[in-house]
Amino acid sequence: MDGWPTREQLDLLCKRAAGLFVYAMATVRFVDTKNKNPQKQLDRLIQSRDSGSEGRARLRENTTLDSLYTSILHDAFGDNDPKDDAKVRLVLGAVILTVNPLSPSTIATLLGFDLGDVLPLLLSVRSLLILSEDVDHPVRPFHKLFPDFIVDSARCTNSRFCLQPPVQHTAVLVACLKLMNGSLKWNICELPDGVINTEVGDLKERTEEHINKALEYACKSWHKHLNSGSMEKVKITLVLHQFLEEKFLFWLEVLSVLGATREAVSALERAEKWVDVHLFHCLLFSKCFSSQI
Repeated sequence: MDGWPTREQLDLLCKRAAGLFVYAMATVRFVDTKNKNPQKQLDRLIQSRDSGSEGRARLRENTTLDSLYTSILHDAFGDNDPKDDAKVRLVLGAVILTVNPLSPSTIATLLGFDLGDVLPLLLSVRSLLILSEDVDHPVRPFHKLFPDFIVDSARCTNSRFCLQPPVQHTAVLVACLKLMNGSLKWNICELPDGVINTEVGDLKERTEEHINKALEYACKSWHKHLNSGSMEKVKITLVLHQFLEEKFLFWLEVLSVLGATREAVSALERAEKWVDVHLFHCLLFSKCFSSQI
């Protein structure tokens, strides 16, 4: 396309980038978004307000990137029904705040959404993510500066997009507990009677068949989303009590076949302040027998 982009457009983009490579890369990825008209994509960025007038960040670097990130998020979700904003934040929160990167299919299963809802949402902000065409491949932020931006209300000033970590951690925690409450059962991997894990030759295959990645994440990491700061205690306590009363031993069984029984002790220690005295019996059991499970 001769004459595109124009000299004026290039000069403006260079001015906004202020020498920041991450800005230049995010701009290129946004303009080159698959199935989008690159000229229209560039026009959207050009028409956004000058970066110097946006945000309240003190540093020029932050202010410049804030403008770009805000433009990309607004282009992706600004015309959506505000009723969908919570889902947007939940999915982005699962990309930004989970303990390890999860795939789109795992995020959908964990949060109880259809993959057909999650994938288009992620594709809308593909310029900010490392997103494979394989829906079972983990998705992660393209650069760590984006997570820093989207959880900082002083920088991400649009409340529709800004993530509040306590709220998002609560949502992921409750999703983990609900998934375990609905999925865990006795002998989930259908192991033969009277054998220990090391005697099961196809343990890895059985584990992969019966424990999907979302359930594996929930079992190993639910407690890492649990803290005492600004969390919705009532919402958490109900599902946590159900989990400990009905699914505790089945959870230990899953940790056992995953080789992660030591997670049980740290999980229950962190959950101690959220539940009643019955927890201490669970904790004592885990400490005494974690090496044998």
